[in-house]
Amino acid sequence: MKEQLRDQRSRPAPSILPSQLLNLITFCLLLALAFSMGFITSFYVRNTTIIHPLQTAHVAPRNLSSSLPLPVKAHVMLRRTATLMHEMNDEELLWRASIVPRIQRNSTKQAPKVAFLFLTREELPLAPLWEMFFKGNQELFSIYVHSHPDSNWSLPRDSVFYGRRIPSQAVTWGTIRMMEAERRLLANALLDFSNQRFVLLSETCVPLFDFATVYSYLINSSRIFIESYDDAGPSGRGRYRRPMKPRIKLQQWRKGSQWFAMDRSLAVDVISDEDYFPLFQRYCRPLCFADEHYVQTLVSMRNYWSRNANRSLTWVDWSKRGIHPAKFGRSQINVELLQRMRNGSSCSYNGESTRVCFLFARKFLPNTVNRLVRLAPKLMGFG
Repeated sequence: MKEQLRDQRSRPAPSILPSQLLNLITFCLLLALAFSMGFITSFYVRNTTIIHPLQTAHVAPRNLSSSLPLPVKAHVMLRRTATLMHEMNDEELLWRASIVPRIQRNSTKQAPKVAFLFLTREELPLAPLWEMFFKGNQELFSIYVHSHPDSNWSLPRDSVFYGRRIPSQAVTWGTIRMMEAERRLLANALLDFSNQRFVLLSETCVPLFDFATVYSYLINSSRIFIESYDDAGPSGRGRYRRPMKPRIKLQQWRKGSQWFAMDRSLAVDVISDEDYFPLFQRYCRPLCFADEHYVQTLVSMRNYWSRNANRSLTWVDWSKRGIHPAKFGRSQINVELLQRMRNGSSCSYNGESTRVCFLFARKFLPNTVNRLVRLAPKLMGFG
C-alpha cells in the first residue's frame, strides 16, 4: 500500500491547462488585436480629409420643404479646385452625390447658390452674354458644363466658364444618353452643398433678366419648376413602352419640357433613383425621348405635385410644329421679341399672379450674341 502511494506521488502532473488560464490568454490576444486596429484606424483618419456638413454648408432658404430628410452626420467631400475634372466613373459619382446631405441645419447665414447646368454640344457661343450676366455675383452661383469629350475650348483664366467642364461623354440627341448627361451634371453639382437650386440650360439659352432677379426668383420660390402633364396623343402616351409595366403604368406616364429648375431634394432623387431610371435605360429608345418623360414621370410618381409649379422657366417657340422648336437668328433679335419673352405671359408665383413667367429663352443662334450684348444693359439690366 505504501508503495502504491509512493508511485502515485512520483507520477508527473497532467499537461492540461485550466480553463481559466485559456480564457485569460484568449482575452489578451483579443485586446492586443483591438489596440492594433485602433492604431491603424487613427493613422488612416489623420491622413483622410473628413469635412462635417456644419463646417462647409450654407443655410437653405426657409421656404424649402421642411419634410426633407435629415443630413447624415459626416461625409467626404471633394475640395474646391481650379477644375471640376475627377477620376470617378458614373457609378462612383452618383453614389458620392447621393450621400451628401439634402438640406443644411446650422446657424450660419451664408447665401445658398444656384447651380447653372449647361448641356452643350461643343462650346458656348453665347458666353459673352453670360459673362455679363454673372459678373459681380461669384458667391451666389456655380457653373457646370457637359460638352463633347473631344471638344477643345480656349478660355481665358478670368472667364466664369474656365475650369467648369465636368468629365463628360458623347451625347446623341433623342437617346437615353441625354438623360444620363443631365444626371451627371446634377451629381457633380450636388457635391457642393452650397448649391440649393439647379437649372438646366443649353448653349442656345439666354437670360431674360439680370442676375439679381433670376437668383431671387429661384431661391425664394416655394415651388420647383418641372413641366409635367398627361398627353394622350402619339407624342405622349404613344411613347410609353409596355415592358415598363407594372412599375410604371400607362396612366402614370408624363411628358414635359426638358428644361427644369429643381431643388436639392428632387436632384438627389433623380440621381439616386434605382426604381424607374433603369427601366428608361432599357426600354425608352427612339422614338421615346427620356429627357421629355423621365423627370416628368418621376415627379408624378414620387408625389412632388404639392411643390411643383408645373411649368418650365425657359421660353421656347413651338409654333412651327415639329420635333425641334424655332431658332432665332441675328435679324430677328429686337426689343419687341425679347419683351414678349419677358412679359408676354401670365402665371402664378408663390400664390400671386405675375407676368414674369420665364427667366431664360432658347434657341438663339451664335450670330445673335453681339446684338444681345448691346441690348442687355438697357433691356435686361446687366452689362
